[in-house]
Amino acid sequence: MLNPRDAIKTLPLYHPPLAGRDGLRLDFNENTVGCSPRVLACLRELSGEALARYPENKPTEALTARHLGIDPEELLLANGTDEAIHLLCEAFLEPHHEVLIVVPTFSMYEIYAAATGAKVIQVPAGKDFAFPLDDLLARITDNTRLIAVANPNNPTGIQARADDLVEIARRAPQAALLIDEAYYEFSGETLLPRWRDVPNLFISRTLSKAYGLAGLRVGMLAGHAQHIESVRRVSSPYSVNAVALACLPAALADHEYVRDYVEQVRRGREQLERELTELHIPFWPSRANFVLMQFGDLNPAFISGMRKRGILVRDRSRDFGCQGCVRITLGTLEQTTRLLAALRETLEEIRVREANPA
Repeated sequence: MLNPRDAIKTLPLYHPPLAGRDGLRLDFNENTVGCSPRVLACLRELSGEALARYPENKPTEALTARHLGIDPEELLLANGTDEAIHLLCEAFLEPHHEVLIVVPTFSMYEIYAAATGAKVIQVPAGKDFAFPLDDLLARITDNTRLIAVANPNNPTGIQARADDLVEIARRAPQAALLIDEAYYEFSGETLLPRWRDVPNLFISRTLSKAYGLAGLRVGMLAGHAQHIESVRRVSSPYSVNAVALACLPAALADHEYVRDYVEQVRRGREQLERELTELHIPFWPSRANFVLMQFGDLNPAFISGMRKRGILVRDRSRDFGCQGCVRITLGTLEQTTRLLAALRETLEEIRVREANPA
């Protein structure tokens, strides 16, 4: 009988609730209005011949490297950040190695690391989801080979200090430190300017959030040239498809489009956090394009009430330390106005129902 490896048998399954996502989708941290018009124009110009050829990623990889201010040898384009994480695990992890992740966080770090047979060690976040620097440093051993940090973190929106992350890299020179900057555009803070001083540092970025290209699956991994070469050895030469490669330059070039969208998200984030403060709803100040808040036992009623009003939000109750929590993505200011109205209506409906039980 054919059986999978033992490491695969115990892997948790990631089941994103993608079905039935009608309405205003504030549940997946996607761009809520779509990609740049320049990208749409690029799509219309694609020929059948272009789609019949195997994709050549070197020119687009070089252009993307220039966009980041690094050398082409220091960058790998991937099929979304998910593949970048997967490749990093495949390149550096053996079954006897240890991986450190701060929880709660993006679940694919654990899944891809555990798939190699490595031991995944969860380090709980501190009070109010503060980054647990001392606890993380205390868990580093000679067997530590990967430390993955989402910065800002998902689902909490918390930003770790750059100096703390550099300290981790220096205290674990035998380990790859992955800083996942999927939400960089909304925080404005990056470790990229300092990475050449830290030989074991990797930084990942995505075009799934601010750029609105989640459907095309475009991610990137930056690191020192010799380490990127190791990662490239386990990657497919054609994992980034021709459509994504054709559209990537247009997306990166439309600075105004991204800047306007990010500004609306930031302003909407401030409005939502002010509203939550006035309503005395616990939340965690965010540096990303979402806010995590806590409704406790009212969580199912709130999610249901928002869906009834055509707005999808994400239940995060199963994440470590997030019992009764909901994560809401921000979009345009117009969408935020609609969100706030639905939030107030839903909470009032719940209040009335609680005061007048059937």
